[in-house]
Amino acid sequence: MSQLDFPEIIELIYKEDTRYAKKAYDFVRLGLDYTIKERRKRDAKRTGKSTHVSGPELLHGMRVYALDQFGPMAKTVLGEWGIHRCRDFGAIVYNLIEYNVFSKTAEDRLEDFEEVYEFDEAFTTPFLPKAASAGRPADATANGSDKKAATEAEATKDSSTAPKAAATKRPRKQAAPKS
Repeated sequence: MSQLDFPEIIELIYKEDTRYAKKAYDFVRLGLDYTIKERRKRDAKRTGKSTHVSGPELLHGMRVYALDQFGPMAKTVLGEWGIHRCRDFGAIVYNLIEYNVFSKTAEDRLEDFEEVYEFDEAFTTPFLPKAASAGRPADATANGSDKKAATEAEATKDSSTAPKAAATKRPRKQAAPKS
């Protein structure tokens, strides 16, 4: 049997398991590369040593990579590909292991990918306003009238400056050219 390239392997996997979009497999492969590169940046002593990445380490790398690539849309994009929880990443990894794209050690288990983090928190919280991510709504105030007062002050400010702004934008009449 000849050596298959990555897209051909993904086609074979997809024929057996349609839970995840084909793009999800590309993403996991790129996420693994990203995780290994980032680890090498942090720990130069590891260069040249084993590139093995544990399940939890890969999950954290995939999270950072997804946030880097898709920002606030990361959870939505992953969801479109069928990835809704950590174990979905694990299922993709183990599909790739089955086809010898990835490898594993004797200690590696699919259970290593069991809910290392909660998806909503991991992919939504980084983009919430600071007050909301601390457990209270961003627009919460000490008392409800503060918000109303701020809204009224803003409306007053807008109405008092509107005529002035219009007056400064009025074009000047130019003198007609003399003939």
